[in-house]
Amino acid sequence: MGPALFTPLELRSLRLQHRGWVSPMCQYSCGPETGEGVPNDWHLMHLGSFATGGAALILTEAAAVNPVGRISPLDAGLYNEEQAAGWERITSFVHRHGTAGTKIGTQLSHAGRKASSYWPFSGKQGSVPASDGGWDTVGPGTGAFDGYAAPSAMTVQEIDGVIADFAAAAVRAVDAGFDTIEIHGAHGYLLHQFQSPLVNDRTDNWGGDETGRNRLTLAVVDAVRNVIPDSMPLLLRISATDWAEGGIDTEASVRLARAASDHGVDLLDVSSGGAVAHQRIPVGPGYQTGFAARIRRETGVRTGTVGLLTSAGQAEHAVATGQADGVFIARAALRDPHWWLRAAFELGHELAWPPPYERAIPRHSF
Repeated sequence: MGPALFTPLELRSLRLQHRGWVSPMCQYSCGPETGEGVPNDWHLMHLGSFATGGAALILTEAAAVNPVGRISPLDAGLYNEEQAAGWERITSFVHRHGTAGTKIGTQLSHAGRKASSYWPFSGKQGSVPASDGGWDTVGPGTGAFDGYAAPSAMTVQEIDGVIADFAAAAVRAVDAGFDTIEIHGAHGYLLHQFQSPLVNDRTDNWGGDETGRNRLTLAVVDAVRNVIPDSMPLLLRISATDWAEGGIDTEASVRLARAASDHGVDLLDVSSGGAVAHQRIPVGPGYQTGFAARIRRETGVRTGTVGLLTSAGQAEHAVATGQADGVFIARAALRDPHWWLRAAFELGHELAWPPPYERAIPRHSF
């Protein structure tokens, strides 16, 4: 048998040729020249390079489901037809040129109280004021993320509106040619804000106990699942722990995983952190893989793992030992957009190269 990393995986009717995937990575590059939230040539190049580099599945950066859900003024969206057309250009390229039968999914998101923020290379931090193109944010309550402007507490009508926005964005994603959809319920963004007892202090049906705090995430899952084809897999990214006392822990995430599976989620993309600034994360190679392994072991739900997994050996170990069903690569892919071709060579697996690049196929060393 060959390497576990390069075995196929089926999620509903979607067949992925191997278990090496691209994690969502915000590019903060939707400039005003192409329209608010519209992906452009940068995104085509960025995502297209992973398709020609051998990735089996690419997840795009977070695509906001409405304007106030954008992380920054330069973030992508899927709340209008112009944005959907921009994404369709990219999905077509990936399907046409992907060397591993590459599939592509989008990550639907709402940033909640962490929206309207400055992008990492702006030289600034915190919330963007209206004078710089920012907007008022919303969240489960009025508590602000450290260094950010305070949000307004969402009304029940606004919550219902966000659920509808996720569903509408999912319809656009299907029409734009995406093969799968991931719902962003992690990293301190809106759905995670509702999940975390460190953020959600509501006393109505959308807060209180764990069932109430998870209600919005599961309502969004239901809304999306109801509008996409039954044959299309649905993914959910979660933060398995808040890395802070009194916050979400792995036991709570196992319970959420079970519920999400019951509501039609096919794979959990397991990350961590982001809800509060006082988190303490023991960062190191594979520091999050244990969360994916535990969820997979205790629930039977398929999982993907992410976080400082940079080498072919690390990725192979995670899959071969049953810690995860797939490995999402992020920063290592930015450094080497052909990471999967390199990994296949190092693990002794033959993976197709783009015909114009075949003269570069390594014989002895990569």
